[in-house]
Amino acid sequence: MFDVKKVSIELAGKTLTLETGRIARQADAAVLATYGETVVLCAVTAAKSVKDGQDFFPLTVHYQEKYSAAGRIPGGFFKRERGATEKETLVSRLIDRPVRPLFPEGFYNEINVIAQVLSFDGESEPDIVAMIAASAALTLSGVPFLGPIGAARVGYKDGEYLLNPSLEEAKAGELDLVVAATHDAVMMVESEAKELSEDVMLGAVLFAHDASKKVVNAIIDLAEQAAKDPWDIAQGDDLDDLKKKLKKLIGKDIAAAYKLTDKSARSNALNEARAKAKAQFAADGLDAQTVMAGIKLTKKLEAEIVRTAILKEGKRIDGRTTTQIRPIEAMVGFLPRTHGSALFTRGETQAICTTTLGTKDAEQMIDGLTGLHYENFMLHYNFPPYSVGEVGRF
Repeated sequence: MFDVKKVSIELAGKTLTLETGRIARQADAAVLATYGETVVLCAVTAAKSVKDGQDFFPLTVHYQEKYSAAGRIPGGFFKRERGATEKETLVSRLIDRPVRPLFPEGFYNEINVIAQVLSFDGESEPDIVAMIAASAALTLSGVPFLGPIGAARVGYKDGEYLLNPSLEEAKAGELDLVVAATHDAVMMVESEAKELSEDVMLGAVLFAHDASKKVVNAIIDLAEQAAKDPWDIAQGDDLDDLKKKLKKLIGKDIAAAYKLTDKSARSNALNEARAKAKAQFAADGLDAQTVMAGIKLTKKLEAEIVRTAILKEGKRIDGRTTTQIRPIEAMVGFLPRTHGSALFTRGETQAICTTTLGTKDAEQMIDGLTGLHYENFMLHYNFPPYSVGEVGRF
């Protein structure tokens, strides 16, 4: 009934097993990753066509920690799984960052990556297992993913590197570093650490990369058994002529716009140049796909003009040199009834910050797979649409 394919490797004293063909067989690809007694299912589905007007790559990653994985019942009145927690959102981004650049430019088919923690052994974080499962599922799916990637967590204690340390080891150590890498290059590094030398940090990255290579090789072995046929990706027509036409049409307008020091005036000038380009596309009777390519080329042209100005003239977007900073002003205590307040202004960028002190009763209770713990420092960040002069949801 099932055509199961699997590979296993030893990693930091545990067995990592990647299996496909048993669960979620209607997805484009699904991988069940088991590390110790932690099990993560990752399924990948991809749209077979691009939506009309699509001019970006809609990759969505969902990471979910199910309470049942640790034999726990969710808290609260409803006693059921709720929306994504802050940790789940951060892990979703952790998976997204190294895989997104590995899709070819111009590929705009929508892709969903869903990773669910089904079993948690309580020994080490399941995020690394989820990253590996996501990489394996994308590699098997047939989509134009230029991976695979491997992932590893590195701790550091008593002068020794620890690969995929336990929760206790990570808490007692001096380093918590996550690396995602292909066989040849490091794609993403995220860490928190005590004061360590550059040599120790670099050594940790290289240590993680070596471990990641083993994972990459295992995924390749699985792909040789179970990968679907790669998608035929239509190659776009040569757009050199369109790019030259764009540069001739709006190149000077873009260059002039980026020399304006006022952000609002600069935005208006750029919008006028873009509208001019779109109007020309319509007048030329270009098909929708070519128009989308033209819009993308307009953005590239802007980047090239800005880069050229920096390299040749030593001037940045608002006319500053590469060593000149924007005017800075800091004001403290400007709100009378807060415990602390500050207004920080750098050029046209501003931040209002407030601080509130509380007792132990005000600590935030975090209920997750590893049980209850409390946070006594909370940082909340808001980005209202008016801060960039736009209309939007708040």
